Amino acid sequence: MTDFALTETERMIKKVAHDFAVKEMAPRALEYDEREEFPWDIAKRGAALGLHGEPLAGPDLDEGIGSLIIGEELAWGCGGMALGMLAGGLAATAINLIGTEEQRDRFLPMALPHDDEFRIGALALTESESGSDAGKLKTIAKRDGDDYILYGQKRWITGGGIADLTVVFATEDPGMGWKGVSAFAVPKEAPGLEETHVWKKMGLRCSHTADLMLNEVRVPADHRLGPPDPEHRSGGRGALGTLTGTRPQIGIMALGIGRAAFEYAAVFAKMRQSFGKPIIEHQGVGFMLADMDIALDAARLLCWRAGWMLSRGEELTLEEASKAKAFASDAAMKVTTDAVQVLGGSGYMRDNPGEKWMRDAKVFQIFEGTNQIQRLTISRNIQERQF
Repeated sequence: MTDFALTETERMIKKVAHDFAVKEMAPRALEYDEREEFPWDIAKRGAALGLHGEPLAGPDLDEGIGSLIIGEELAWGCGGMALGMLAGGLAATAINLIGTEEQRDRFLPMALPHDDEFRIGALALTESESGSDAGKLKTIAKRDGDDYILYGQKRWITGGGIADLTVVFATEDPGMGWKGVSAFAVPKEAPGLEETHVWKKMGLRCSHTADLMLNEVRVPADHRLGPPDPEHRSGGRGALGTLTGTRPQIGIMALGIGRAAFEYAAVFAKMRQSFGKPIIEHQGVGFMLADMDIALDAARLLCWRAGWMLSRGEELTLEEASKAKAFASDAAMKVTTDAVQVLGGSGYMRDNPGEKWMRDAKVFQIFEGTNQIQRLTISRNIQERQF
C-alpha cells in the first residue's frame, strides 16, 4: 500500500473475505454463539481460500494490509469465528519474529494451514496472576541435557488444548524478570500438556478459550525459539514484539464487529418509522450514526497505518500499535452500544444480532493488553518525546 487506494490484489482479498463472511459466517453466527462451539467446518473452508492467520511481524513480511483486510471482513461475519480462524496468526507472529530461519521453516507449517492440511496455533502468555503485567509470569523452563522441561499454568488461551502448536512463554531465570523469559514451540501431542478448563464467555462464544497445565512438558532444546546460545533469551523483546505485531489485528477485528453493527443499525434506521418519518431523519438518531461512521473510519486508518509500516519494513513501535488497538476497540464498544440503542427493544433481544455484537466487542478492550495499559504505553512515550 503506497496510498489510500487498495491495490488490485487487496481488493480481490477483500471481496473473497467478504463474500465468505456473507455466505458462510453471518448466517450461522447466532447458532454457533448459542452452541458455544468452534465451527471447524467453516474454519476449514475459509482456510482453503487462504482466509487464516498469518505472521503479522518479523522478517520477509510483504503482505501489506492484506491480513488486516481479512481480519475486518471475517469479524464482520462473526467475531468469535474470526478470532478462532485467525488465532494461529498470534503464534505465527511469535515464531516469525523470534525464531531462527530454520525454526520458521519447521514450526510455521505446524501453526497454520499447510499443504491442504488444516492446522491452528495458539499463543500462551497470560497466567492467572500475570495478565497485563506479563513480566510476572511464573511458568518455569528448566534445561535438562538436550531438552527443556516446562512447568506451570496458562490462562484464557485462545485455541488452548485444540491447537496443533502452542507457543509458550516461560522464564528460565525468575530473578531476571523479562530478561529471563524465553518462548517455546510445544506440539499438541507433547506429554504433560493438558487442557484443564474450557471457559464460557460473555462474547466471542464460539472461539475456544481454555486454561493449560504444563506438567513436566519436555521439548527438545531446539524448540526454544531463537539462536541456540543458552545465554540468548527472547525476553521482553520477544513478547512485546509479538504484541506489537498483533495489536493492529486485534484492533481491526474489533472494527469489523463495529462495522457490522453500524451497517445493520443504519439499514434499520432507514426503514423504521417514527412520528411519520424514518428514524434516521430524527437528528438524535442521525447524529449517532454519523459519529459511528466517523469513529470506524478513523479506527481503520490507524490500523492500516500500522500494517503499512510493517509491510514497508519500518519499525512499528509499541506506541503506534497501542494507538490502533485502543482506539479501534474503544470505537467498536461505543458503536455496538449505540447500535443497540438505535435498534431499540429489538436490539436487546437475543434473536437479534445487535446484542451479540455488543457482547463480542467488549473483550477487545481487555485482551492483548487492556486499553489502560495501551494508554500507559502511549503516555510514557509522550514523557520521553521532544516537542
